Amino acid sequence: MNKTIKMLLIIVGVVLIGYGVYTMIAPEASVSVGPLEMEAQDNTDSYITMALGLVAIALGYFGAKK
Repeated sequence: MNKTIKMLLIIVGVVLIGYGVYTMIAPEASVSVGPLEMEAQDNTDSYITMALGLVAIALGYFGAKK
């Protein structure tokens, strides 16, 4: 595998993991009525994004190693 493709896969993997962590931490919706505040989160997509990032990093690191 070309070194450029390997580096690109590693960079994309790091970006996907970072985005997955961000979507896991940041709340999607919040409502505040007086002293009452509520936040809602759905983390299922962030796990998939982080898994794809790990796969991209693994392919970039171990892909066609000679």
